[in-house]
Amino acid sequence: MRAVRALLVMLALAFCAYSVASQWDATVEAFRQMSWATLAGALAVGLAGLFAWMLGWREFLGGLGSPLPVRAIFRISGISQLGKYVPGKVWALVTQIEMTREHKVPPERSFGSTLLAVATSVACGLAVAAVTLPLTSTTARDAYWPLFLLAPALLALLHPRVVTWCLSLMLKIIRRPALEHPVSLGVTLKAIGWTVLGWALFGVHTWLLCLAVGGDGKGLPFVATGAYALAFVAGFLVFIAPGGIGAREAALTVVLTPVLPAGAPVVVAIASRVLLTAADLINAGVAFLLGRTRPDGGPDAGNEPPSKELVRGTQPTKEGP
Repeated sequence: MRAVRALLVMLALAFCAYSVASQWDATVEAFRQMSWATLAGALAVGLAGLFAWMLGWREFLGGLGSPLPVRAIFRISGISQLGKYVPGKVWALVTQIEMTREHKVPPERSFGSTLLAVATSVACGLAVAAVTLPLTSTTARDAYWPLFLLAPALLALLHPRVVTWCLSLMLKIIRRPALEHPVSLGVTLKAIGWTVLGWALFGVHTWLLCLAVGGDGKGLPFVATGAYALAFVAGFLVFIAPGGIGAREAALTVVLTPVLPAGAPVVVAIASRVLLTAADLINAGVAFLLGRTRPDGGPDAGNEPPSKELVRGTQPTKEGP
């Protein structure tokens, strides 16, 4: 699995390099229109947003019975998230499951926590867009109103009872043991809090880039936040596109066009893509430097022993390499 993981990382790096090289001239032109202070600030806020999302995933993983320290979570997430740049959307999930095995986390918990984190980011993203855009962007309201209607339904599906039933059904279909620790309402609310904070930080990231190309107005922070949230969800829905490339930029450009000078939305979209790709690469680089970690409190700290009543008839999970 280490060889497969290394191959996946190299493949992801190749796709990252291609995505930047394919629009190199446009990227250089975009960066010329912005100060280095603005670019550094947007990068820093983007890194903070990714970190907030990591903590949201950590809440779900701990709530399912496998609490891990922040350092271990950072290493696992930082490396595995490179998989999203490989077409197919599943590679980040596969890598994450395999890396959590090093901490004796059962695959069903890693699988469930990752699905919950993704569902929460999408649901909260649509909710953020639905709150910020309809009153500030007629273009977004006219073009994407069906997605806004999905936001309340997706948020309702995050209720612990619904989540527990869905995860139990999925695990049963793939013939994995049932979850021993149902997701609690407290854990769900904490994870939602970290996710919404992440969306707010990505909104600041986009707002800084908009200011750098001449954007202004009191409603610009709300438009920028909603535009990025909507663009991210649109990119996620395009399954084959690595990292949502193309779809995300298109949606961001459509929403920002009425509020920015001519040509500026494309500049913001390109700069945002390159900076957030750099943020992912920075996280992965730091994660590699951290080296292999073990949870605090011993080798079994990431795998709380479930009660016998809840796991009767389940099979033990083998530790990964």
